Amino acid sequence: MSVDRDIEDLLRELAPQVLGALVRRYAVFDTCEDAVQEALLAAALRWPDEGVPENPRAWLVTVASRRLVDEVRSEQARRRREDHVVLATPQAELLSRAADADRDADRDDSLALLFLCCHPALSAPSRIALTLRAVGGLTTAQIAAAFLVPEATMAQRISRAKQTIRQTVDQTGTPFGSLGPAEHAERLGEVRHVLYLIFNEGYTTSGGDDLTAPALAEEGIRLTRLLHRLLPGDGETAGLLALMLLTDARRAARTGPGGDLVPLAEQDRARWDRSLITEGIELISRTLPRGRVGPYQLQAAIAAVHAEAEHVDATDWPQILLLYDLLERVEPNPMVTLNRAVAVAMVDGPAAGLDLLAALAADKRMARHHRLLATRAHLLELLGEDAAAAEAYRDAARRTGSAPERRHLTARAARLAAGRR
Repeated sequence: MSVDRDIEDLLRELAPQVLGALVRRYAVFDTCEDAVQEALLAAALRWPDEGVPENPRAWLVTVASRRLVDEVRSEQARRRREDHVVLATPQAELLSRAADADRDADRDDSLALLFLCCHPALSAPSRIALTLRAVGGLTTAQIAAAFLVPEATMAQRISRAKQTIRQTVDQTGTPFGSLGPAEHAERLGEVRHVLYLIFNEGYTTSGGDDLTAPALAEEGIRLTRLLHRLLPGDGETAGLLALMLLTDARRAARTGPGGDLVPLAEQDRARWDRSLITEGIELISRTLPRGRVGPYQLQAAIAAVHAEAEHVDATDWPQILLLYDLLERVEPNPMVTLNRAVAVAMVDGPAAGLDLLAALAADKRMARHHRLLATRAHLLELLGEDAAAAEAYRDAARRTGSAPERRHLTARAARLAAGRR
């Protein structure tokens, strides 16, 4: 079945609003989520032929609510959930008016739903899967395909996540969307991190034959746009969106005709998406002067410096190094240090960068990481130490799960071993 793209986009936009409306009313996340998925499927089947209803959100809420009522009133569901669900609206009333036709009808619960999906009781993979399913509107099959796992495995992960949500809500008795200021601030950071992970997995997959998973990257951007719309004054959310836009602008130039990786220094910048670059630079330029600068804003600023360089030799490496100095103070972690070492090498020479990498190799989290090994190989190559660089490239190739990265690193090693021919 082919669904009209406009209808598909509308359903994805409405999915979190409909789920939020049901969870607020019935307070049973897993059952509500199942009902919403059925309503979305019904809309996908009927709207292309019958047309989009005058109030599509109300249509979806009504259909999902009826599905929920039918499920809960069934004998099996009553035994499972009679202690958990109180249905305030009788079936007759559901048939006579839209289920969201109340004083909160225009309320958008998408932000509260994002917070719920990023509950601290869930693991990072579960938060990602639940966010993509409940807020992104992706099917279990789509999520499983994006992460290269069997659909049954992803279904189990999502099911366990929903059960955990139900149990924690039951234990705490916290109403949907009623987080306090401290919980709100903490959970917002988790929400941003989950969206960042979704985008990163799309921009450079952790495994498989393809370098990128464009659908995941696009979904990360779409959900971050949603978060930015809900919280327009949050500087770090704006910074995250700008970072995604500026990074994704390079996607078309990151692979060659055969799908092989093309490093940043060798990319055809004419293939970069100028509209995304313009939007990203304007967004981070508006955001940086407003107040406290966080790590996503600094990363976006670094991406903007790269984007503004017409060719690799025009890159303002001293400015990039200054930004990495700030980033390392704001959010010190091994990956930041690794990227800063590259900037140091570009400003002070490869030997200076290698000195930083030597210290980083003592960190157990990074000692055998393929990115550290690949960076070391690159700096050794710049120094002319071809044999050592080739061995480091081969070592890095053995440790990456990405087939395109492995091919690229192996080819680098072979070229150096053959005398740079």
